[in-house]
Order: sequence, then structure tokens, then C-alpha cells
Amino acid sequence: MELFIASIRLVVASILICVVGYATVIWGVGQVINPEAAAGSLITRPDGTVVGSRLIAQKFTQPKYFWPRPSAVDYNGAGAGGSNKSPTSTDLTDRAREIVAQYGATAENPLPPELAAASGGGLDPHISEEAALYQAPRIATARSLSQSQVETLVKDNAFAPGGFLTPGRLVNVLELNLALDQVGTAQ
Repeated sequence: MELFIASIRLVVASILICVVGYATVIWGVGQVINPEAAAGSLITRPDGTVVGSRLIAQKFTQPKYFWPRPSAVDYNGAGAGGSNKSPTSTDLTDRAREIVAQYGATAENPLPPELAAASGGGLDPHISEEAALYQAPRIATARSLSQSQVETLVKDNAFAPGGFLTPGRLVNVLELNLALDQVGTAQ
């Protein structure tokens, strides 16, 4: 019986250390090192309304907005992940063709590949500056703005994340669309 009680104590101690203790330490470190990211990197309107997160893509389909990369999980944060379809999948090929047609891409004006293919996690909130500039004519037309106004907005919101994995400049689609809405209300 003593051995049984000792093993129960060991299980309870292990749970407290490995589950409660570890989670508390990691949460605390996150709060100290980067409190904004630990809180979800939320984006709010001036009135305090939360509109999204800098870390998770949102679906935009209206022509007046920049569109993010396609998502294999329809931008559902609970089911993040890729499609697991092979490059030879007809479903994947058909979806890519549909996206290329939606953008109106041609041989003379090819679609940046990232706009036709989902990211590995399906929730990437960023697109390249090039992919955003590709969408500028559509947005300028939809909002009755000049293309140069939209391009300037893209360039003003682009940033260089650094590191060897992302050599170009990126834009956060949600932040760019919110900035675009501000341009629309300023006129």
C-alpha cells in the first residue's frame, strides 16, 4: 500500500510540475519578453474594438481590399494547416487555375506564385510587397483612387522582416487594409 500511495504522489507531483508549473513559467516568460505577442498581437480600432490579430490572416474577398494568400483551412485558426494535397492533385490544380482566373492573370502579367498557393499553416497574415503591388490596379479602380496612391500606401506599410528565409519586404494584409480604409475616409 505504501508503494501505491508513493506512486500517486509522484503522479500528482509530475502533473503539477510538468503541466501547471511549465505552463506558468512559459506564460510568464512570454509576458516579460514580448507582452504584445503573448496577448495575441491584437489590432484595435481607435474606439478600442478588436478587429483581428497581426499574427493570423483574415479572409478578404471584396475587390476594394487586398487579398491574402489562399488558405487550405478557410482562415480557421482552430484548424490551421496545409491541404496535404500532392502537386499532381487535380483538386489543387483546379483551385490554382480558379485563383489565377479570379486575379485576371495573363502571360504578360503573371500572378505572383504566393497568391495562388496556400502557406504551410494556412493562416499567414503577410504577403510580399510584390504581391500587394500586383493587386494595386484592382483596388485603385474599386476605390476610385489613383494607382500611385495605392502603391504608395503599400510601400509605406512594407517592412523588411530580416533573416535569410524572407529576403524581400512584406506587408501585413489586415494592417494594410485598415490603412486603406483610412485613406478612403480621409477623402
